Amino acid sequence: MAHERSDYMKTLITGGCVCGAVRFECSAAPIMMLKCHCRDCQRVTGGPYAPAVIFPFSAFRVIEGKIEHYSTQSESGGQNLRGFCPTCGSRLTGAESPEKGIIGVLASSLDDPSIFKPTLEIYTSDAQSWDIMDSTTTKCVRGIAR
Repeated sequence: MAHERSDYMKTLITGGCVCGAVRFECSAAPIMMLKCHCRDCQRVTGGPYAPAVIFPFSAFRVIEGKIEHYSTQSESGGQNLRGFCPTCGSRLTGAESPEKGIIGVLASSLDDPSIFKPTLEIYTSDAQSWDIMDSTTTKCVRGIAR
C-alpha cells in the first residue's frame, strides 16, 4: 500500500461537477477508499452505494465555484454533511468533518475515477440483494468504529 500511496503524490487529484461550475483539488494521498451501502447513500446517489475516497480535510480545496451543503441525521446521532454543485446538483462530497480531519469525495466526481480501488464496504446490512459485492473487500455490517 505504501507504494500505491506515493504514486498519488506525484500529481494533484482533481475533480468537479458535471456542468463545470465547481472544481476541486486534493493535495494528499487518499486515507482510504470505500463503498458505503447505507440507505442514505443509496438515496442520494441513486445507486446501490456511494463510492467514497477519503482525504485529509486539510488537503481538500475548492478552486472554482462554491459547494453547497445538505445535512442528514447520522445513525450515531450526528450529522452527515454532503456537498453538491448549486448549479447542476452533482453530488461531490460527503462525510465532511473538519473536527475529525476528513472529507469523503465521490469517486465519480474525480477527473480520473479509475484511481478508485476500494478495500472496505460499510453498512453492508443495508446492501440491496441485487448489489454484487466485491469478494476481496473487508465488510462492515454498520459503519466504521470510531
